[in-house]
Amino acid sequence: MSLVDTNWLEKNLDEVKIIDCSWHMPQTKRNGFEEYQDLHIKNAIFFDLDKNSKTDIDLPHMLIDIKSWEDILSDMGIRNEDQIIIYDNSAVISSCRCWYNFIYFGHDPDLVHVLDGGLKKWINEKKQTVYSLTKTMSSNYIANEKKELVKDKKQIDENININKFKVIDARSRERFEGKVPEPRKGLRSGSIKNSFCLPFSELINEDHTFISKEKILDKFKLIKIKPDENVVFTCGSGVTASVLALAYSLIDIKNMPTIYDGSWSEYGNN
Repeated sequence: MSLVDTNWLEKNLDEVKIIDCSWHMPQTKRNGFEEYQDLHIKNAIFFDLDKNSKTDIDLPHMLIDIKSWEDILSDMGIRNEDQIIIYDNSAVISSCRCWYNFIYFGHDPDLVHVLDGGLKKWINEKKQTVYSLTKTMSSNYIANEKKELVKDKKQIDENININKFKVIDARSRERFEGKVPEPRKGLRSGSIKNSFCLPFSELINEDHTFISKEKILDKFKLIKIKPDENVVFTCGSGVTASVLALAYSLIDIKNMPTIYDGSWSEYGNN
């Protein structure tokens, strides 16, 4: 159950830990934390995707070390046994990246969910929002890093010849085919050799919910990917790759999400 709907969350607001992981592309000039301060779901805690990633490297949203993750979650008051509901108010469905981070660091996958439709659907349904910051009590979170759920550039390059896993790119087809420049400066256009393109936007309805499982399955079939295949997801910076990973988990419940963390920000670097 990677997704929960708004009605379920409304009934269980006080039984779960709620995280607002709204993140926006720099060119939008939107600030997720400022928007959280103005409006959020009751009890939600803000998760800053930029600050809670590696800051000593010139690549966006790279996974931090396990001790830093434990400190962040302990400061947020998250416990290992907590059921987590993550939402966003972002066009790139950034909640999925936070979902992936939790699973990578060993939180029980059955306890980590994304709110289908996010804050947009919640507000459209006139459900309760607040502006007061959520008070938290620190905890002692213990992580269990699953290093097999991330690939690096060396592994991606080696796989081009041995084909142990399929690489699926969540960027637009225009970016994948090199027909438009990359939004980040210093990156060449194009894609990883032998990779497949499935734009994450094709899996999302206008109200920010995911399309049906049947339609998701059809989308993967179109690029010759079937459930239970060994797949690795990539994109520009690891955010929308996680959207594909969550979508794939809906049609292959045994699949553990695997991301090329550097994504095109690393691979396309001139």
